[in-house]
Amino acid sequence: MKYKENWEETRQKFTDYWKQCNKGRPLMHVVARKPEVEEFAKIPHPEGTYRDQMCQGLNYDLPEEYKWTDMEDKYLNAEKLVGRYRHFCETHEFLGEAFPNLNVDFGPGSLAAYLGADIGFSEDTVWFIPCFNDEDMFWEDDIPQLELDPENPWFQKHLKLINECHRLAGDDFYVDIPDLMENIDVLASLRDTSLLLMDLAGEPEEIENRVAQVTKAYYPAMQAMYDACKDENGASAYTVFQVWGPGKCIKLQCDTGAMISPEMFRQFVLPSLKEQAKWGDQVLYHLDGPDNIRHLDAILECEGINALQWTSGDTGPDGTFAEWDQIYDKAVAKGLSLWIKVYSGDNVEEWIKNTDRIVKKYGSERTFFFFPEMSKAEAERLLSYAEENWSDIKGTYTESIGL
Repeated sequence: MKYKENWEETRQKFTDYWKQCNKGRPLMHVVARKPEVEEFAKIPHPEGTYRDQMCQGLNYDLPEEYKWTDMEDKYLNAEKLVGRYRHFCETHEFLGEAFPNLNVDFGPGSLAAYLGADIGFSEDTVWFIPCFNDEDMFWEDDIPQLELDPENPWFQKHLKLINECHRLAGDDFYVDIPDLMENIDVLASLRDTSLLLMDLAGEPEEIENRVAQVTKAYYPAMQAMYDACKDENGASAYTVFQVWGPGKCIKLQCDTGAMISPEMFRQFVLPSLKEQAKWGDQVLYHLDGPDNIRHLDAILECEGINALQWTSGDTGPDGTFAEWDQIYDKAVAKGLSLWIKVYSGDNVEEWIKNTDRIVKKYGSERTFFFFPEMSKAEAERLLSYAEENWSDIKGTYTESIGL
């Protein structure tokens, strides 16, 4: 891989991570600025600007030829998408288990667009415009069956864009499987969340049926995206979370779970999750927000989930805080790996201190740390500390439960 030096080692560490048997230090996503762009790091970077573009870090000194002229040019121009990403690769180093991969997402939840919703693009976000949001509409009487039409304009547009980006990228970097979203989250984009919540009480059997339809549509859509993104060995990378795995590497979630009871989650969501978890080869579950913690026990019943990623919310503390151990304890006891985002703290020494606690408790065999973009000097300090202090650690908690 053109922009990654230790790719063979990285692939092995990811393969072992999914099986909870990683050797050496934990997996660490570390992207470092090259010294020649260090001066640009001091310049403010408001969301939606040319600099604020990459999942792995920030873009710097972007050439005029890669800047967009309008929203279609920003999100749908393959040459500029790939050009911007190449520029990012040339101004950064992918260290630890960070690896070059291009996000070609239409925002989280594009399956809704394939099923009838429209997409709105702006400088700093993407949203879905509901197509069944009339409060006088009822699922049983007024809304057609949800089926994936292979000729759906958004599906065709997205697939064509990904294929073109893959062609332009060659073997230099991966193009990620996009976040199509799943289950009730897709219905919320099609219907409008507030109306859907009323539907759960008013048309429960119909909602169960519609979630099943979403799940059925998910498979051919995801298969098409996987086929477009996989490498010559069938391995793939998944957007945003920066993970790679042999076979189909996917994410599952249910953000709408924050607004429903555990009983409703088990009724409307869990059957779909159990089915999809078996479909993927490497499966990461994205647990988002404190109100979703109540569904953790149900989620852990899904055979096939390999790792858990916890997000405390838009403004909450990062994944290293001790209050989240209630989540990690259950996930590790169930045999899952942990994906932990590190951002609380102002410098690399604070990041080291916070992650040190996690490694000592849960060990190095099953932990992945996603760190913010940093300088080359900070990256060298972080990785040096990890190699010296975090290699082949069993963890006090994992030892206490016999793992």
